[in-house]
Amino acid sequence: MVLSGSVVCLLPPVSAADLREAYPSKPIHVVVPFPAGGSADLVARILAKPLAEKLGQPVIIDNKPGADGALAAEAVATAAPDGYTLFMATYGAMSAVPSLHKTLHYDPIKDFTPISMAGKFSMFLFVHPSVDANTVQEFIAYEHTHTGALNYGTGNVASIVMAAEMASDAKLQMTQVPYKGEVPAMSDFVAGRIQMMFATPANALPFVREGKLKALAALSDKRSPLLPETPTWHESGMPELTTIPWAGVFGPAKLPKEMTQRLSIAINASLQRDDVNAEFAKLGFEPWGSSPEKLAAYSKNQLKVWHAAIQNAGLKAE
Repeated sequence: MVLSGSVVCLLPPVSAADLREAYPSKPIHVVVPFPAGGSADLVARILAKPLAEKLGQPVIIDNKPGADGALAAEAVATAAPDGYTLFMATYGAMSAVPSLHKTLHYDPIKDFTPISMAGKFSMFLFVHPSVDANTVQEFIAYEHTHTGALNYGTGNVASIVMAAEMASDAKLQMTQVPYKGEVPAMSDFVAGRIQMMFATPANALPFVREGKLKALAALSDKRSPLLPETPTWHESGMPELTTIPWAGVFGPAKLPKEMTQRLSIAINASLQRDDVNAEFAKLGFEPWGSSPEKLAAYSKNQLKVWHAAIQNAGLKAE
């Protein structure tokens, strides 16, 4: 066909299958539900580098904190299922928020495509040095003599639920001070404006080493190599906590199977790298990959586990 002296070539249409085979052909964005510098953000950034190498495209981290992870979840749930928007989801948005929020603009099962587990976070009970306690039992005794005088910070859903469970078990009366993540809480914690917090070691550990915070217990089955002198929750004489803070990678619903499988393979391969594991170890993060099917089953189970824990802790949906 000739128009105005130019030759126009009619190319055959590009099929959806061809586009999937060419995937990825541009940068991939990973939405993180917490501010930069938090544990979930650091895990995503550590994983992004080997993932970019595997996929041959940049992997960009987009931080979208707020509403206990619900804002980030909504953003991914409404994104196009083209493989260029992924979700570094945590237990908050996928397991706990559905039981804590009366109004939710996404379905944690129907609105996402499971890709792969990422791993599990370690948590500790930390207190400010102004609190005259070096064990969990001493902290409980201290609170009982200072009833209503202590503030505790919460930077994620796990800290909310764990603090509520502890308060219920030990009959504590403390005031909650909520934050959008652990990073924003740390300045107030170190300054003594809050006296207790359940948190990951990624943000609190440097202050423990400087003597600005104290670690009373590790919420894990065994002592953490990061703080081997710190007893576990069970060793501290406390009843078992049923919840596990976890993270996994999801895409929007209806993500094509070919893309899902390619992403899952790339993520699992990245999680097995020694350099990646070394960086995760510094955060107290335990890498744990999976198939899309296993993540789907796990996330469904965790909805039930966290719902039960939230009910047992006496927390109400708002």
